[in-house]
Amino acid sequence: MNQLENMATVDGLRVHYLRAGDGPPLFLLHGWPQTSHCWHKVIGPLAETHTVIAPDLRGYGRTDKPRTGYDKRTMAADVAKLAEQLGFAKVAVAGHDRGGRVAHRWALDRPDQVERLAVLDIAPTRAMWQRLDAGVAKAYWHWLFHLQPDLPELLAGRDIAAYLGYFFERWTFQRHALDADAQAEYVRAFSQPGALRAGFDDYRASFPDDAGLDDADYEAGKRVTQPLLALWGANGLLGTLPTLEIWQDYATDVTGHAIAECGHFLPEEQPGEVVAHLRKFLNP
Repeated sequence: MNQLENMATVDGLRVHYLRAGDGPPLFLLHGWPQTSHCWHKVIGPLAETHTVIAPDLRGYGRTDKPRTGYDKRTMAADVAKLAEQLGFAKVAVAGHDRGGRVAHRWALDRPDQVERLAVLDIAPTRAMWQRLDAGVAKAYWHWLFHLQPDLPELLAGRDIAAYLGYFFERWTFQRHALDADAQAEYVRAFSQPGALRAGFDDYRASFPDDAGLDDADYEAGKRVTQPLLALWGANGLLGTLPTLEIWQDYATDVTGHAIAECGHFLPEEQPGEVVAHLRKFLNP
């Protein structure tokens, strides 16, 4: 399946994205510390039935890295407007890690545009902050570290490959899944000017912007009403939490599955399982 690299300008932001296939549109949103490359094992199979669009989110990869706009409402608006620019009135969305948080906000803010939502190895941000006990804090320590001004760039910037490599090793069950070429691509991406800062700004937007929106929506009774599929690695942190039940508190039509012998990086550790679950979900 041919995969094309493209650039679009969305409200002055240059957005890099991959495109493959033909059929109903499916947007794939990556997380940290990765780029659209994280979908390289699943784009081909999914493009057999869908038009697959995999952008680099604001601040990541080959997309621009502005100083502002890392709240999830703005990041979701970026991809929503990209979809409109490409001529798609309605889309399905799958998001992994931080991309899942952008996808969640996209579905809440634009329910007429997002028809189906899949979230990979995340629980709602609000729910995770509320569960920040010793166990969660030990696993998600980086959330708190990345909130700090300037310090993460200073320390991680001294050896980007070692810092990212820590997560690639600790967050995987299938240790061979992120091969040397993939890791080199992520290190290259985060070695570009502004890239580390932008990735950390994604986390720094958690307070007050993201938290304020999430609390207001939840207290107002706003939930995802589109069909929602949650997938998570059985051998990661979410495998120790009642992940399906958590999502059922934030959405009205939820299915979910733990993927065996899998850590955090589902599309690279167990691409066949991810494709199988997404195909079933997208083609009911």
